[in-house]
Amino acid sequence: MGNITREKRGIIMFQNFDGGYIEVVCGPMFAGKTEELIRRIKRLEYAKKAYIIFKPKIDGRYGDNVIQSHNNNRREAINIEKAREIYAYLKDREVDVVIIDEAQFFDEELPEVVDDLADKGYRVIVGGLDRNFRGEPFGTMPQILALAEVVTKLTAICPISGHPATRTQRIIDGKPAHYDDPLVLIDAEESYEPRSRAKHIVPGKKKK
Repeated sequence: MGNITREKRGIIMFQNFDGGYIEVVCGPMFAGKTEELIRRIKRLEYAKKAYIIFKPKIDGRYGDNVIQSHNNNRREAINIEKAREIYAYLKDREVDVVIIDEAQFFDEELPEVVDDLADKGYRVIVGGLDRNFRGEPFGTMPQILALAEVVTKLTAICPISGHPATRTQRIIDGKPAHYDDPLVLIDAEESYEPRSRAKHIVPGKKKK
């Protein structure tokens, strides 16, 4: 269970871990994070590994009990509110891999839970945004990144510059969202775009 195969410039690299470990797939919106999670899930299915997927209840973009990529690939998932609810679903169940999508929306106990699951021997795969719309670290993702044995940081393409995008631009009524806007909006008409560092605009953000 502790083997990871990585491909880099045509060279296959092996990483061997003793027992459980944590993988993180992160990046801005439209970078293909969920698509990458599903790619890994397909490999688990091929290898006949038992897995379970969790997502936060607050994320209802594609309906309940499912994770879905922008390419419309999907897998069934369990909606939970608190990170510690994961333990109840693991009781009396044979599971090799625990998968958590949209991790940035979970409560502050998620890093402790993820670390504990790895200590118990599970392979834990975590997906989520590493930065919020302000360009700052999002939720508990920084702690989880620090705990992880393997980190895959994806980029999208900035539609303004054509360069790699590492940030997410929130747009409300056709304008960049203000720094003081809440991290999660419910009623506003908002949209998002991937942006490069140079083209990421946050009105009201203090310059250092």
